[in-house]
Amino acid sequence: MTALVEQLKGGLDAPICLTWELTYACNLECVHCLSSSGRRDPRELTTDEAKAVLDELHAIQVFYINIGGGEPMIRRDFFELVDYAIGRGIGVKFSTNGAFIDAEKAARLTAMDYLDIQISLDGTDATTNDAVRGAGSYDTARRAMDHLAAAGFVERNGPFKISVVVTRHNVDQLDEFKALADSYGAQLRVTRLRPSGRGADTWHDLHPTNDQQRQIYRWLLAHGEQVLTGDSFFHLNALGEPLPGLNLCGAGRVVCLIDPIGDVYACPFVIHDQFKAGSVRDHGGFTKVWRESTLFRELREPQSAGACASCGSYDACQGGCMAAKFFTGLPLDGPDPECVGGDGELALAGVTAGSAPRPSLDHSKPPRPAPVHFIRK
Repeated sequence: MTALVEQLKGGLDAPICLTWELTYACNLECVHCLSSSGRRDPRELTTDEAKAVLDELHAIQVFYINIGGGEPMIRRDFFELVDYAIGRGIGVKFSTNGAFIDAEKAARLTAMDYLDIQISLDGTDATTNDAVRGAGSYDTARRAMDHLAAAGFVERNGPFKISVVVTRHNVDQLDEFKALADSYGAQLRVTRLRPSGRGADTWHDLHPTNDQQRQIYRWLLAHGEQVLTGDSFFHLNALGEPLPGLNLCGAGRVVCLIDPIGDVYACPFVIHDQFKAGSVRDHGGFTKVWRESTLFRELREPQSAGACASCGSYDACQGGCMAAKFFTGLPLDGPDPECVGGDGELALAGVTAGSAPRPSLDHSKPPRPAPVHFIRK
């Protein structure tokens, strides 16, 4: 495994995991949304442009893509693009809040090959979930799961996923999330909260405490073979036994993000100009960006342990998450802000308030104007 990790750090000819945010439009405004989604960007890739990117991904042998948003099913050409990708031999996994999965759409999705679905849910009850994802979102997600179950999705395609961002408010529900997934024949996927997008403003209130980080670690050791994590929690390996998975920061090495207007970033959690490698609209397209961009070449070079060099756990935790450091104002060669050894908390104490970088883009919907009350005379 160690040899494989070292090989992957040097980059591959094509990404193992490519996330493609199809749109910034969304019916929800989750308080931790990594892309600050809400309003559609008028510069979105057209259907033809998106198909040209899929042709390119097929040519360099990208085997599957993660489609997200925003809410990807808002795009009118959503099914057309998914059909096209699958027809080009590219499997599709897409993340959705479930709002547009009714009985008819569930049947249509079930009939498709090489398709996986992730329903986002951040609480096993409406109170916990809706505080993060918005009023009514818990019921919406559960209805979508019910429709998929009724359509026989699991029997035909295998388990859909219930995708959870772990916060200090739902850590104690991990067993309940697992039971919920099991009840549908689904699979649980838990991911780490990052201070990206709107999460930059809510991270300090939502991210798990140090004690809760240890709780997550123990839970993943007990259940990690059945639960997906996307290698979100490799910073916890400093606690001892490594968690299942590759356990590395794959930004620009094995993963990247294409945003709705075609810009390519090192990973989905660092939507900032400093981590933009190019655009699929540039000459040479995605392939040139992936293989030749200066940013990606730099990320594939051996990285300095920096302030963590003297820590005996560095080889296990790899210094933690680049995005988590960047958006909390810590240096990239510094400790992870959630370092279980406490070094992150000490480093955060030295960050000047308001000095942390801000996400480059914000597609949040403008606040609704206050109602006007007329007084009859």
